[in-house]
Amino acid sequence: MSNPPTEFYSAERWQNWIGRIQDEDIDPEDEDSARLLLNLQDDTAIAVAKIVAAYDDGEIDQETALEEIQDVREIVLSEVDIDDEEKLILVDGVQTSLVCVFFAAEEYVADGPAEDGTVDDYVGAAADAEAEENLDAALGYAAQAGTLIIDGEELDMSVAEELEYGLVTEWINGLDSLQSAMSDPEVVEEDE
Repeated sequence: MSNPPTEFYSAERWQNWIGRIQDEDIDPEDEDSARLLLNLQDDTAIAVAKIVAAYDDGEIDQETALEEIQDVREIVLSEVDIDDEEKLILVDGVQTSLVCVFFAAEEYVADGPAEDGTVDDYVGAAADAEAEENLDAALGYAAQAGTLIIDGEELDMSVAEELEYGLVTEWINGLDSLQSAMSDPEVVEEDE
């Protein structure tokens, strides 16, 4: 095995984003604010995509890949120290979207892509499970959709528009970031 990158993501990197959000006037209706939040999400999805790619390319083994994903998850899903309640809610939305990205990547590394359906099938199953308030199953189905996206299948975002807003739509938003990251894993510049 060749030498893998020493670090896919760092707590410092995450804190830089949080610091920017804390310092700026954030208005989700404003394009620049929305882009900042999306960049925060995409940046994390790119780190996850790079871990999965390194695993697929044989640069890191399964155990290392799972540990790396876990490390990024712990950084990104830890409690954020922001005083502003609205900003906290917005960052929480990004964290919620990314939950499914982590589960999908872990599932993919552990078991490979789902075999019994399409991305749309799993998204539909996730929405149905959420409607029945079975959130564990909903997350499981959304993660299965994510394994297929990692494997190269397309997520059609118009599917999300038909769903009632909830956790599944948040997760699909995260999977959309993952899909972009898988096709173009370029680092989002923090100083844009």
